[in-house]
Amino acid sequence: MKTLIKRLVTATALTAAATLAHAETQGVSDTEIRIGSVNDLSGVFAAVGVPATKGANVYFDKVNAAGGVHGRKITFIVEDNGYQMPRAMQGYNKLLNRDKVFAMLQSLGTPMNLAGFKLLDPKGIPNVAPLSAARQMLQEPVRNKFVSFADYFEQARIGVKFLAEKYDAKNVCTMYLPTDFGKEILEGSHAGAKEAGIAFASETTHKPDESDFVGSLSKLKADGCDIVSMALTVRQSITVAGTAKKMGLTDMKFMNTSAGFLTVVAKVPGGVTEGLYAAASWQDLWARANDEAPKAFIEEYKAATGEDPVGFAMLGYAGAQMMVKALEAAGPDLTHDSFIAAMESLRYEDELVGNYIDYSADDHQGADTVYVSVVENGNWKKVHEE
Repeated sequence: MKTLIKRLVTATALTAAATLAHAETQGVSDTEIRIGSVNDLSGVFAAVGVPATKGANVYFDKVNAAGGVHGRKITFIVEDNGYQMPRAMQGYNKLLNRDKVFAMLQSLGTPMNLAGFKLLDPKGIPNVAPLSAARQMLQEPVRNKFVSFADYFEQARIGVKFLAEKYDAKNVCTMYLPTDFGKEILEGSHAGAKEAGIAFASETTHKPDESDFVGSLSKLKADGCDIVSMALTVRQSITVAGTAKKMGLTDMKFMNTSAGFLTVVAKVPGGVTEGLYAAASWQDLWARANDEAPKAFIEEYKAATGEDPVGFAMLGYAGAQMMVKALEAAGPDLTHDSFIAAMESLRYEDELVGNYIDYSADDHQGADTVYVSVVENGNWKKVHEE
Protein backbone atom coordinates (compact mmCIF):
# COMPACT_ATOMS: atom_id res chain seq x y z
CA MET A 1 0.00 0.00 0.00
CA LYS A 2 2.82 2.42 0.89
CA THR A 3 4.45 1.68 -2.50
CA LEU A 4 1.18 2.38 -4.34
CA ILE A 5 0.69 5.65 -2.45
CA LYS A 6 4.29 6.67 -3.19
CA ARG A 7 3.74 6.01 -6.92
CA LEU A 8 0.53 8.03 -6.92
CA VAL A 9 2.21 10.94 -5.14
CA THR A 10 5.14 10.84 -7.57
CA ALA A 11 2.84 10.76 -10.60
CA THR A 12 0.79 13.64 -9.22
CA ALA A 13 3.96 15.65 -8.56
CA LEU A 14 5.24 15.07 -12.09
CA THR A 15 1.89 16.07 -13.58
CA ALA A 16 1.82 19.20 -11.43
CA ALA A 17 5.40 20.07 -12.43
CA ALA A 18 4.59 19.66 -16.13
CA THR A 19 1.46 21.81 -15.75
CA LEU A 20 3.43 24.49 -13.90
CA ALA A 21 6.18 24.50 -16.56
CA HIS A 22 3.55 24.83 -19.28
CA ALA A 23 1.85 27.68 -17.41
CA GLU A 24 5.15 29.52 -17.05
CA THR A 25 6.09 29.29 -20.72
CA GLN A 26 5.07 32.53 -22.39
CA GLY A 27 3.30 32.39 -25.71
CA VAL A 28 1.86 28.91 -25.11
CA SER A 29 -1.69 28.04 -24.14
CA ASP A 30 -3.82 24.94 -24.59
CA THR A 31 -4.99 26.26 -27.97
CA GLU A 32 -2.28 28.61 -29.26
CA ILE A 33 1.45 29.12 -29.86
CA ARG A 34 2.53 32.70 -30.54
CA ILE A 35 5.50 33.20 -32.85
CA GLY A 36 6.93 36.67 -33.49
CA SER A 37 9.05 38.35 -36.15
CA VAL A 38 10.57 41.81 -36.53
CA ASN A 39 10.91 42.14 -40.27
CA ASP A 40 11.32 44.72 -43.03
CA LEU A 41 8.02 45.17 -44.83
CA SER A 42 8.54 48.74 -46.05
CA GLY A 43 12.27 49.61 -46.04
CA VAL A 44 15.35 48.95 -48.15
CA PHE A 45 15.14 45.17 -47.61
CA ALA A 46 11.37 44.82 -48.10
CA ALA A 47 12.14 42.71 -51.20
CA VAL A 48 13.41 40.15 -48.69
CA GLY A 49 11.01 40.61 -45.78
CA VAL A 50 7.67 40.77 -47.60
CA PRO A 51 7.97 37.50 -49.55
CA ALA A 52 9.56 35.71 -46.58
CA THR A 53 6.59 36.67 -44.41
CA LYS A 54 4.11 35.58 -47.06
CA GLY A 55 5.87 32.25 -47.46
CA ALA A 56 5.79 31.58 -43.71
CA ASN A 57 2.11 32.46 -43.54
CA VAL A 58 1.27 30.06 -46.38
CA TYR A 59 2.80 27.19 -44.42
CA PHE A 60 1.38 28.19 -41.02
CA ASP A 61 -2.09 28.57 -42.58
CA LYS A 62 -1.84 25.04 -43.96
CA VAL A 63 -0.77 23.64 -40.59
CA ASN A 64 -3.55 25.50 -38.76
CA ALA A 65 -6.16 24.29 -41.25
CA ALA A 66 -5.06 20.74 -40.45
CA GLY A 67 -5.54 21.26 -36.70
CA GLY A 68 -2.26 22.91 -35.70
CA VAL A 69 0.55 21.31 -33.70
CA HIS A 70 -0.53 19.03 -30.85
CA GLY A 71 -3.92 20.75 -30.94
CA ARG A 72 -2.50 24.29 -30.84
CA LYS A 73 -2.91 26.81 -33.65
CA ILE A 74 0.07 29.00 -34.58
CA THR A 75 -0.36 32.76 -34.44
CA PHE A 76 2.39 34.51 -36.42
CA ILE A 77 2.76 38.17 -35.39
CA VAL A 78 5.02 40.30 -37.61
CA GLU A 79 6.18 43.82 -36.75
CA ASP A 80 7.58 46.03 -39.53
CA ASN A 81 10.97 47.57 -38.71
CA GLY A 82 11.32 49.43 -42.02
CA TYR A 83 15.02 48.58 -41.58
CA GLN A 84 15.21 51.27 -38.89
CA MET A 85 16.57 50.58 -35.41
CA PRO A 86 13.99 52.55 -33.34
CA ARG A 87 11.09 50.79 -35.06
CA ALA A 88 12.83 47.44 -34.61
CA MET A 89 13.16 47.93 -30.86
CA GLN A 90 9.53 49.00 -30.61
CA GLY A 91 8.62 45.78 -32.40
CA TYR A 92 10.71 43.60 -30.10
CA ASN A 93 9.28 45.24 -26.98
CA LYS A 94 5.71 44.77 -28.22
CA LEU A 95 6.21 41.13 -29.20
CA LEU A 96 8.00 40.14 -25.99
CA ASN A 97 6.13 42.18 -23.39
CA ARG A 98 2.64 42.69 -24.79
CA ASP A 99 2.12 39.75 -27.16
CA LYS A 100 4.44 37.53 -25.08
CA VAL A 101 5.56 35.39 -28.00
CA PHE A 102 7.07 31.95 -27.46
CA ALA A 103 9.81 32.31 -30.08
CA MET A 104 11.07 34.56 -32.85
CA LEU A 105 11.23 33.46 -36.48
CA GLN A 106 12.98 35.11 -39.44
CA SER A 107 13.61 38.52 -37.93
CA LEU A 108 15.47 40.62 -40.49
CA GLY A 109 18.59 42.74 -40.22
CA THR A 110 21.96 42.17 -38.56
CA PRO A 111 21.93 45.28 -36.30
CA MET A 112 18.26 44.73 -35.47
CA ASN A 113 18.81 41.12 -34.41
CA LEU A 114 21.87 42.05 -32.34
CA ALA A 115 19.89 44.70 -30.46
CA GLY A 116 16.98 42.29 -30.05
CA PHE A 117 19.20 39.70 -28.38
CA LYS A 118 19.49 41.98 -25.37
CA LEU A 119 15.76 41.47 -24.82
CA LEU A 120 15.50 37.85 -25.97
CA ASP A 121 18.45 36.31 -24.13
CA PRO A 122 17.44 37.12 -20.53
CA LYS A 123 14.07 35.44 -21.17
CA GLY A 124 15.58 32.49 -23.04
CA ILE A 125 13.37 33.20 -26.07
CA PRO A 126 14.50 31.11 -29.09
CA ASN A 127 15.57 33.08 -32.16
CA VAL A 128 15.13 30.84 -35.21
CA ALA A 129 16.23 31.28 -38.83
CA PRO A 130 16.98 35.04 -38.72
CA LEU A 131 17.09 36.76 -42.10
CA SER A 132 20.72 37.66 -41.53
CA ALA A 133 23.71 35.43 -42.19
CA ALA A 134 26.04 37.37 -39.87
CA ARG A 135 28.32 35.32 -37.64
CA GLN A 136 26.97 37.27 -34.65
CA MET A 137 23.63 35.47 -35.05
CA LEU A 138 25.32 32.71 -33.04
CA GLN A 139 26.98 34.94 -30.46
CA GLU A 140 26.89 33.91 -26.78
CA PRO A 141 24.62 32.79 -25.31
CA VAL A 142 24.17 30.41 -28.23
CA ARG A 143 21.69 28.05 -26.56
CA ASN A 144 18.55 29.90 -27.73
CA LYS A 145 19.85 30.80 -31.23
CA PHE A 146 19.49 28.76 -34.43
CA VAL A 147 20.54 29.86 -37.93
CA SER A 148 19.60 28.08 -41.13
CA PHE A 149 22.63 28.61 -43.35
CA ALA A 150 26.33 29.40 -43.70
CA ASP A 151 27.29 32.94 -42.71
CA TYR A 152 28.23 35.97 -44.83
CA PHE A 153 31.93 35.47 -44.09
CA GLU A 154 31.88 31.96 -45.58
CA GLN A 155 29.75 33.05 -48.53
CA ALA A 156 32.16 35.89 -49.38
CA ARG A 157 35.26 33.75 -48.79
CA ILE A 158 34.08 30.90 -51.02
CA GLY A 159 32.63 33.19 -53.70
CA VAL A 160 35.74 35.37 -53.99
CA LYS A 161 38.06 32.36 -54.08
CA PHE A 162 35.98 30.73 -56.83
CA LEU A 163 35.88 33.87 -58.99
CA ALA A 164 39.59 34.52 -58.49
CA GLU A 165 40.42 31.06 -59.78
CA LYS A 166 37.87 31.12 -62.59
CA TYR A 167 38.99 34.47 -64.03
CA ASP A 168 42.66 34.40 -63.03
CA ALA A 169 42.01 37.62 -61.13
CA LYS A 170 44.72 39.72 -59.52
CA ASN A 171 42.81 42.12 -57.26
CA VAL A 172 39.71 41.86 -55.07
CA CYS A 173 37.70 44.86 -53.80
CA THR A 174 34.54 45.42 -51.76
CA MET A 175 31.69 47.94 -51.82
CA TYR A 176 29.84 47.85 -48.51
CA LEU A 177 27.60 49.48 -45.96
CA PRO A 178 29.75 50.20 -42.86
CA THR A 179 27.60 47.97 -40.63
CA ASP A 180 28.15 44.55 -39.06
CA PHE A 181 26.64 43.10 -42.25
CA GLY A 182 29.05 44.98 -44.49
CA LYS A 183 32.14 44.45 -42.35
CA GLU A 184 31.63 40.69 -42.27
CA ILE A 185 31.49 40.49 -46.06
CA LEU A 186 34.58 42.70 -46.20
CA GLU A 187 36.42 40.29 -43.88
CA GLY A 188 35.27 37.27 -45.88
CA SER A 189 36.48 38.91 -49.08
CA HIS A 190 39.89 39.48 -47.51
CA ALA A 191 40.01 35.80 -46.51
CA GLY A 192 38.97 34.64 -49.99
CA ALA A 193 41.66 36.78 -51.60
CA LYS A 194 44.28 35.40 -49.23
CA GLU A 195 43.29 31.79 -49.96
CA ALA A 196 43.42 32.48 -53.70
CA GLY A 197 46.86 34.05 -53.32
CA ILE A 198 45.86 37.43 -54.74
CA ALA A 199 45.70 40.97 -53.37
CA PHE A 200 42.85 42.77 -51.66
CA ALA A 201 43.25 46.11 -53.41
CA SER A 202 40.51 48.55 -52.40
CA GLU A 203 37.22 49.22 -50.64
CA THR A 204 34.45 51.83 -50.72
CA THR A 205 31.78 52.50 -48.09
CA HIS A 206 28.25 53.68 -48.77
CA LYS A 207 25.10 54.98 -47.10
CA PRO A 208 21.84 52.98 -47.37
CA ASP A 209 20.19 55.73 -49.44
CA GLU A 210 23.14 56.32 -51.78
CA SER A 211 22.28 55.99 -55.48
CA ASP A 212 25.20 57.44 -57.49
CA PHE A 213 28.14 55.04 -57.78
CA VAL A 214 30.08 56.54 -60.70
CA GLY A 215 32.77 58.01 -58.45
CA SER A 216 33.21 54.79 -56.46
CA LEU A 217 33.39 52.62 -59.57
CA SER A 218 35.92 55.01 -61.12
CA LYS A 219 38.08 54.59 -58.01
CA LEU A 220 37.81 50.79 -58.13
CA LYS A 221 38.74 50.82 -61.80
CA ALA A 222 41.81 52.95 -61.06
CA ASP A 223 42.76 50.55 -58.27
CA GLY A 224 42.73 47.63 -60.71
CA CYS A 225 39.82 45.71 -59.19
CA ASP A 226 38.97 42.48 -61.02
CA ILE A 227 36.42 41.15 -58.51
CA VAL A 228 34.07 43.35 -56.48
CA SER A 229 32.08 41.83 -53.63
CA MET A 230 29.05 43.83 -52.52
CA ALA A 231 27.35 44.30 -49.16
CA LEU A 232 24.73 46.83 -50.25
CA THR A 233 20.94 47.09 -50.34
CA VAL A 234 19.06 45.21 -53.05
CA ARG A 235 18.38 48.33 -55.11
CA GLN A 236 21.98 49.50 -54.75
CA SER A 237 23.47 46.24 -56.01
CA ILE A 238 21.26 46.45 -59.09
CA THR A 239 22.28 50.08 -59.64
CA VAL A 240 25.97 49.22 -59.33
CA ALA A 241 25.66 46.43 -61.90
CA GLY A 242 23.86 48.72 -64.34
CA THR A 243 26.24 51.64 -63.80
CA ALA A 244 29.27 49.41 -64.35
CA LYS A 245 27.84 48.28 -67.69
CA LYS A 246 27.24 51.87 -68.77
CA MET A 247 30.84 52.72 -67.83
CA GLY A 248 32.14 49.80 -69.91
CA LEU A 249 33.58 47.93 -66.92
CA THR A 250 32.86 44.57 -68.51
CA ASP A 251 35.99 42.88 -67.16
CA MET A 252 35.04 43.63 -63.56
CA LYS A 253 33.09 40.77 -61.90
CA PHE A 254 30.52 41.75 -59.27
CA MET A 255 29.28 39.41 -56.55
CA ASN A 256 26.49 39.57 -53.97
CA THR A 257 26.05 37.28 -51.00
CA SER A 258 22.70 35.84 -49.89
CA ALA A 259 21.32 39.32 -49.15
CA GLY A 260 21.31 39.98 -52.91
CA PHE A 261 20.47 36.46 -54.12
CA LEU A 262 16.93 37.40 -55.13
CA THR A 263 14.67 36.46 -58.00
CA VAL A 264 13.94 40.14 -58.64
CA VAL A 265 17.68 40.85 -59.03
CA ALA A 266 18.04 38.25 -61.78
CA LYS A 267 14.96 39.45 -63.63
CA VAL A 268 15.71 43.17 -63.91
CA PRO A 269 14.59 44.16 -67.44
CA GLY A 270 17.16 44.86 -70.11
CA GLY A 271 19.80 42.45 -68.83
CA VAL A 272 21.07 44.99 -66.28
CA THR A 273 22.24 42.26 -63.91
CA GLU A 274 23.37 39.75 -66.54
CA GLY A 275 26.67 38.24 -65.38
CA LEU A 276 26.18 39.22 -61.72
CA TYR A 277 27.28 36.52 -59.25
CA ALA A 278 25.91 35.62 -55.83
CA ALA A 279 27.11 33.22 -53.14
CA ALA A 280 24.43 31.81 -50.84
CA SER A 281 23.64 28.71 -48.81
CA TRP A 282 20.52 27.69 -50.73
CA GLN A 283 19.73 27.05 -54.37
CA ASP A 284 17.56 29.20 -56.61
CA LEU A 285 13.88 28.26 -56.68
CA TRP A 286 13.14 28.81 -60.35
CA ALA A 287 16.28 27.05 -61.56
CA ARG A 288 14.74 23.92 -60.00
CA ALA A 289 11.10 24.65 -60.86
CA ASN A 290 10.58 21.20 -62.40
CA ASP A 291 11.94 19.33 -59.37
CA GLU A 292 9.28 17.78 -57.16
CA ALA A 293 9.54 19.92 -54.00
CA PRO A 294 10.02 23.33 -55.69
CA LYS A 295 7.25 22.56 -58.20
CA ALA A 296 4.79 21.63 -55.43
CA PHE A 297 5.68 24.77 -53.48
CA ILE A 298 5.25 27.04 -56.51
CA GLU A 299 1.78 25.61 -57.12
CA GLU A 300 0.76 25.83 -53.46
CA TYR A 301 2.04 29.38 -53.02
CA LYS A 302 0.35 30.63 -56.20
CA ALA A 303 -2.95 29.02 -55.20
CA ALA A 304 -2.75 30.67 -51.76
CA THR A 305 -1.59 34.14 -52.80
CA GLY A 306 -2.33 34.52 -56.51
CA GLU A 307 1.35 35.34 -57.08
CA ASP A 308 4.42 33.55 -58.34
CA PRO A 309 6.82 32.96 -55.45
CA VAL A 310 10.35 34.35 -55.30
CA GLY A 311 13.39 32.93 -53.55
CA PHE A 312 12.73 34.49 -50.16
CA ALA A 313 9.12 33.27 -50.21
CA MET A 314 10.67 29.81 -50.45
CA LEU A 315 12.91 30.57 -47.45
CA GLY A 316 9.94 31.86 -45.45
CA TYR A 317 8.01 28.67 -46.14
CA ALA A 318 11.02 26.48 -45.33
CA GLY A 319 11.70 28.38 -42.11
CA ALA A 320 8.10 27.95 -40.96
CA GLN A 321 8.29 24.28 -41.86
CA MET A 322 11.42 23.89 -39.73
CA MET A 323 9.72 25.64 -36.83
CA VAL A 324 6.78 23.24 -37.04
CA LYS A 325 9.08 20.20 -37.21
CA ALA A 326 10.65 21.31 -33.94
CA LEU A 327 7.28 22.08 -32.32
CA GLU A 328 6.07 18.61 -33.25
CA ALA A 329 9.23 16.98 -31.92
CA ALA A 330 9.00 18.96 -28.67
CA GLY A 331 5.76 17.18 -27.82
CA PRO A 332 2.54 18.43 -26.22
CA ASP A 333 4.27 19.67 -23.04
CA LEU A 334 5.87 22.58 -24.85
CA THR A 335 8.52 24.61 -23.02
CA HIS A 336 11.56 26.52 -24.21
CA ASP A 337 13.75 23.65 -23.00
CA SER A 338 11.79 21.01 -24.92
CA PHE A 339 11.75 23.18 -28.04
CA ILE A 340 15.51 23.80 -27.94
CA ALA A 341 16.15 20.08 -27.48
CA ALA A 342 13.87 19.40 -30.45
CA MET A 343 15.68 21.92 -32.64
CA GLU A 344 18.98 20.25 -31.74
CA SER A 345 17.56 16.92 -32.92
CA LEU A 346 16.56 18.08 -36.43
CA ARG A 347 18.35 16.35 -39.30
CA TYR A 348 16.71 16.25 -42.72
CA GLU A 349 17.20 16.89 -46.43
CA ASP A 350 15.41 20.13 -47.22
CA GLU A 351 14.56 19.46 -50.85
CA LEU A 352 12.83 22.82 -51.18
CA VAL A 353 15.90 24.97 -50.46
CA GLY A 354 18.34 22.37 -51.81
CA ASN A 355 20.53 21.87 -48.74
CA TYR A 356 20.88 19.46 -45.82
CA ILE A 357 19.75 20.68 -42.38
CA ASP A 358 21.67 19.21 -39.46
CA TYR A 359 21.59 20.60 -35.90
CA SER A 360 23.08 19.29 -32.68
CA ALA A 361 23.74 20.49 -29.15
CA ASP A 362 27.16 21.70 -30.30
CA ASP A 363 26.11 23.05 -33.71
CA HIS A 364 23.25 25.53 -34.11
CA GLN A 365 23.90 26.17 -37.82
CA GLY A 366 21.59 24.08 -39.97
CA ALA A 367 23.33 23.91 -43.35
CA ASP A 368 26.98 24.33 -44.34
CA THR A 369 27.20 24.14 -48.13
CA VAL A 370 27.61 27.38 -50.11
CA TYR A 371 26.45 27.67 -53.73
CA VAL A 372 27.73 30.25 -56.23
CA SER A 373 25.28 31.28 -58.97
CA VAL A 374 25.35 33.71 -61.89
CA VAL A 375 22.59 35.59 -63.71
CA GLU A 376 22.27 34.08 -67.16
CA ASN A 377 19.39 35.05 -69.50
CA GLY A 378 17.45 36.56 -66.61
CA ASN A 379 17.76 33.55 -64.30
CA TRP A 380 20.15 32.34 -61.64
CA LYS A 381 22.36 29.43 -62.73
CA LYS A 382 24.41 27.43 -60.20
CA VAL A 383 28.08 27.25 -61.20
CA HIS A 384 29.87 26.10 -58.04
CA GLU A 385 29.26 24.51 -54.63
CA GLU A 386 31.55 23.99 -51.67
